[in-house]
Amino acid sequence: MRLLLVEDDRMLGDALRRALRQQGHAVDWVQDGEAAELSLAGEPYDVVLLDLGLPRKGGMALLRDLRRRGDRVPVLILTAQDAVADRVAGLDAGADDYLPKPFDLDELGARVRALQRRREGRADPVLQLGGLTLDPAAHEVTLDGRAVPLSAREFALLHVLLEHPGRPVSRARLEERLYGWGEQVESNAVEVHVHALRRKLGAEWIKTLRGVGYVVPRRS
Repeated sequence: MRLLLVEDDRMLGDALRRALRQQGHAVDWVQDGEAAELSLAGEPYDVVLLDLGLPRKGGMALLRDLRRRGDRVPVLILTAQDAVADRVAGLDAGADDYLPKPFDLDELGARVRALQRRREGRADPVLQLGGLTLDPAAHEVTLDGRAVPLSAREFALLHVLLEHPGRPVSRARLEERLYGWGEQVESNAVEVHVHALRRKLGAEWIKTLRGVGYVVPRRS
């Protein structure tokens, strides 16, 4: 997933970015509301992790403006303001979920995955197509009951393709989902990951549509 982290605490922001990247997410981190606004105007994100006490433009104002212009990106509020009135205000302003600080990183990861499932209209957390199963929570892939070890990027790429079987995904979109700002992206990075997945799963699982992108074919 491509996440936007909006957090002005440098130590917390850096720790969250590293932890979320280790979970396989691409993470862009900004430290004030105006920078977040610019980021949201220019990049497609799967989930926004939003602190409320931000400089330049507060998190609540950013959230209200986001919803006012019709942006439906899922927003998870992360804040030390955990009074019931604060939670109600954030949810009524358009937030999808609320996690008070301090929080457990495993719970944060689970809530992010839940928001993504809700956005895709899925209830089942496990993606399955034929004999191929991908479990985002356990970070495991099995093929015909056999565990398939994947790198974090290979897992993330397969996750994107399995979200919508039969629907091609462009290389540019895959790069957006796999890499955040400041992460070096080689020109053939996606091709390298696809090649590795084909070697581990079988070439029939990922097809190349020249000039379009990559697709996991539907199974009858």
